Amino acid sequence: MQKKTCIIFSTADWKEPYWTNKQYTAQQLAQRGWSVLYVESIGLRAPKLGSAKDLGRIKNRLMSGIRAFISGPLQVEKNIWVLSPLVVPAAYRFPLLKRFNQSLMQWMIAHFLKKHGGHVSLVWSYHPFMMDVTKTLKPDHLVYHCVDDLSAVPGIHVEEFKKAEVTLLTKADYVFVTAPALLDHCKQYNANSYYYSNVVDIDHFKSGLLVDPDDLAEIPHPRLVYHGVLSDFKLDFELLLNTAKNNPTWSLMIIGEQREGQDNFFVRQMRELGNVYFLGYKRYQELPAYLNQCDVGLLPTSLNKYTDSMFPMKYYEYIASGLPVASTPLAFTRHVYGGVETGESSQEFSDAINRQIMHGRISSREIDTLVGDNTWSKRMDKMLSHISPRGNVK
Repeated sequence: MQKKTCIIFSTADWKEPYWTNKQYTAQQLAQRGWSVLYVESIGLRAPKLGSAKDLGRIKNRLMSGIRAFISGPLQVEKNIWVLSPLVVPAAYRFPLLKRFNQSLMQWMIAHFLKKHGGHVSLVWSYHPFMMDVTKTLKPDHLVYHCVDDLSAVPGIHVEEFKKAEVTLLTKADYVFVTAPALLDHCKQYNANSYYYSNVVDIDHFKSGLLVDPDDLAEIPHPRLVYHGVLSDFKLDFELLLNTAKNNPTWSLMIIGEQREGQDNFFVRQMRELGNVYFLGYKRYQELPAYLNQCDVGLLPTSLNKYTDSMFPMKYYEYIASGLPVASTPLAFTRHVYGGVETGESSQEFSDAINRQIMHGRISSREIDTLVGDNTWSKRMDKMLSHISPRGNVK
């Protein structure tokens, strides 16, 4: 039987500290016996030459791209190979650079396919700037997994993105989205669009039940926690500051780091408060232990065009850890079935937190009920069930 091959066009590098849909999708397919070529981000926004992080990423990508050009994609797990494409970032805006990128990418993928099987059963993309590359692949199926409104990301060329996305939407065999607003958008162009929210590895986040990290010993309850990248594009830091100021008996724990080059005014003020604790970045493997020792999980998300299309992965991570959730009124909160209280103003957000403190941690039985089949494995089963047997992809 011919081995099934999937090429994933990602918007994230494989070694990103916080994994999202892209890496987990690759793992789920690989666990089902697929050969997966994971193509890392091609750089959707133009790099900032004054940014040390962007310059460092260009240097690292150049080195890894040259290595991949010479030696081929790097195998990182069973059935998963990672291709760091040797491309010019954000070249989709310039025809000559776009053709250069396309030719290099096609050449590198073709060499991988010669070694690991010449037929592509499935192309699974998280962005639309791969359509020219896929022309020579002729996959049995083309999937667009739309997990964010990328047109709202700063630095994206909006007109070029929307034009390319419409092309992908009209040509995709199936479209999967993670938020109702994304479904409304994609349905305009593709009737085979389906909504499946972000999900969680429930066993992983239940695994911290008996562990108590040493750096929490001196932090009093009630403990409120946020974990993730501290991005001033996504988070309402002023709301967090006011929440901490107005409730001095609550302990606000921040797990994560600010984006490189970011120096948020409200974050600086929070560092001066005695009831705010910046714990820094924690590895994914460590998160369950920390979340299990807290009382409320926070989603203090700014309300804007980008976040309106978000279904935060942290929601189910908090729930699976036994944490009731307090969130700003993001659209996704109208489509989940419990475990979350919302508030927009500082007072409303504090009231939501207080209700969750009074509720107490979520029991193991409640966790199973609230998470239900919103797990990586179950969601992948559902998505693959839509794909027709042509090419024997199931």
